[in-house]
Amino acid sequence: MNNIVYFTQNSYYQDMNISRSIARRYLFAKKQVSLQSALSYISISGITIGAALLISVLSIFNGFFSVIQGFLLGYDPEIRVESVGGPILEWNQEVENYFEAHSQVSAYTPYVEGMALMRVQKQNGLQPYENKVVQLKGIDFTNNASEQSLEVPISQGNRSLERKQGRPGLLIPEYLRAELQLEVGDEIVLLSARHMRRALTQISMPRTMIFEVRGVYQLPYVSSPPPILMDIEAAHRLFVTRNKISGIDLSLLQLEDADQVKVELESQRASLFGEEVQIKTWYDLQKPLYDVMYLEKWGAFLVLMIIILVAALNILGSLSMIVIQKKRDIGILRAMGMTSRDIQGIFIQQGFIIGIIGAILGGGVGLLFSFLQDQYGLLKLSSAFIIDAYPVDIQALDVVLIMLGTLALSLLASWLPAKRASELEPARVIRYE
Repeated sequence: MNNIVYFTQNSYYQDMNISRSIARRYLFAKKQVSLQSALSYISISGITIGAALLISVLSIFNGFFSVIQGFLLGYDPEIRVESVGGPILEWNQEVENYFEAHSQVSAYTPYVEGMALMRVQKQNGLQPYENKVVQLKGIDFTNNASEQSLEVPISQGNRSLERKQGRPGLLIPEYLRAELQLEVGDEIVLLSARHMRRALTQISMPRTMIFEVRGVYQLPYVSSPPPILMDIEAAHRLFVTRNKISGIDLSLLQLEDADQVKVELESQRASLFGEEVQIKTWYDLQKPLYDVMYLEKWGAFLVLMIIILVAALNILGSLSMIVIQKKRDIGILRAMGMTSRDIQGIFIQQGFIIGIIGAILGGGVGLLFSFLQDQYGLLKLSSAFIIDAYPVDIQALDVVLIMLGTLALSLLASWLPAKRASELEPARVIRYE
């Protein structure tokens, strides 16, 4: 106590320095490790572990989100304009010119889609027909603007879908090829629901179309499997849609502009598309899946914050013991001129020091682990998934929230002991101590 100088209320900066010095002295004794120092180290360790776990776990959740998003965006567009109730959206020159002139749209793909009954006949003709209801999607493969957004990887065959010997071509997904043991060159007979309905209402033979498997594309999927792809003209004939389409897939220069472009399209919806359309971003197309992933992430955040909360309660106990032990020192400081606010600042500073040390150490450990996991894949996945190691994506906002949450809990835990210390009466404390 020999180094204590006289305090005045006008020397606020000096008060803060002295409060910080006293706080450090109470927390970390130089000569010996006291019980209070041991509790301080335990508190710092708890906050360090909690902050490191939070950064690591949230980074892994972000990594899984990025992986799933990347795979879904391999087929889902950034924005989709789709008609409600079937292929009723009209594709005309005005709509095409609008997307051609849009500065944020890099590619546009009108499409026709629907369900059909598929019948397969193997090339050797020895195996029986197989019937299956499948999802079909017709796209204009001759349009340069469309080709930019249709870079599906071909594992067998080619992308040629034009008519050959009277047979238009198909691209089938790998899962369907494996399920039905299809090969390039096999013939597929398709019957749409509209042709089937016409056959029933007009009492006539259903009109079918024969296609040839030209290629097999492999596209990983998480939710619904990818459809069979065909030329849009063949889809018009199959589904009897003429110049009507099911929707338009839009690719953007920047994924982050999706919400802004959606608002623009909503304002133009009545004049361009009519009222019976829905405009969805990439997030809207898989909203249940993305919402669940976000819910899991922030649920894990709240659960792991309990670790930091326990460490913060340890801060409360540690500072309460220091208040009890240092009653005489507090009385002397008050007698020498320190105000209740100055005394309170000493213990708030202690909570802040514990919180800042734990947050920095925990943040460093968490970021280091995330970096090593990203570079070397330290934690492997137990089963064969799309990836072989836990993915990592560090987001600055998560790190900031964890740091602020850690400091807030530390300061909150120190407030009650600080308030009790500031309420001690110096004359009574010195008299009885």
